[in-house]
Amino acid sequence: MLKKTVAIIGICLFLSPVLSFARIGVGVATSKIIVEEELKPGLIYNLPALSVVNTGTVSGEYTAKIEYHQDQENNPEMGLCPKEEWFEFVPNTFSLEPGESQQVKIILSLPVRGVVPGNYFAYLEASPITKGISGQSKVGIAAASRLYFTVVPGNFLSGIYYRLASLMNIYSPWSYSVLTVIVFIILVLLSRRYFSFDIGISVKKK
Repeated sequence: MLKKTVAIIGICLFLSPVLSFARIGVGVATSKIIVEEELKPGLIYNLPALSVVNTGTVSGEYTAKIEYHQDQENNPEMGLCPKEEWFEFVPNTFSLEPGESQQVKIILSLPVRGVVPGNYFAYLEASPITKGISGQSKVGIAAASRLYFTVVPGNFLSGIYYRLASLMNIYSPWSYSVLTVIVFIILVLLSRRYFSFDIGISVKKK
């Protein structure tokens, strides 16, 4: 019994340095992102990328998302809270080795309607994904960059215009090809309509 206890203690002492060096960590390269351009409802924007770094000693899965300051909604001076569904992170989850980094693309899509003009603030948060006892994913430690941007007033029609302009720009040159085909079809239909009308008039005169 004594030998067994000594053996267990010896194994624990041997493994303790290894366990102490197995550390999960995360960091971001930029502490603050300020969008200087005034943003318009209906437009889609590519924000500066978020650089996520594995500062730990083990590899792991990571994710990025939007977070808010505590009681931000009750503190207008901090800025308005942008909605989570406005943001898309590409990639949303990714693997990192110790010391490795990942550039996460941030896409901000402002809706055509329902966007309150003003100054906005949120955290761009990166965190490792760990598994709990039940096997479900959970988020522990995190690192974040502060995001600031301003939305200017816009009406419904201008919002639709800006959204279409953004989509045209994102999917060019294919978007312009599709638009050309649509315009051509409309012109053909209009020309047939007026051509048939002229024929009807001339037959009537006879």
